[in-house]
Amino acid sequence: MAKNRNKYLKPFRNIFVLILVVFAVWMIFFDANSWLIHNELNSDINELEDEKDFYKNEIIKDRKAIKELSTEEGVEKLAREKYFMKKENEDIYIIEYEDSIAKVKKDEK
Repeated sequence: MAKNRNKYLKPFRNIFVLILVVFAVWMIFFDANSWLIHNELNSDINELEDEKDFYKNEIIKDRKAIKELSTEEGVEKLAREKYFMKKENEDIYIIEYEDSIAKVKKDEK
């Protein structure tokens, strides 16, 4: 059994291998530029790139909305559809279909 242990520990008797192992462990776990920190920074970069894409899409949507609202017809359409405004001497009827109305559960007694 002593020979088995000796067989596995033999490379660590060489000072260069020992220094290489200590250096590798130091660089992977303890250094300021360690592999763990790089992984964390790479995940942060990926999250920020996803946010960047999201906000680019939101900017495109907002530009479309601004373009629509820059005309008189666009403002009138928004006022009628979203805020239910109307012109004088005009009646508005809102038609809701059954499948568009939220179903409310009744309390069972």
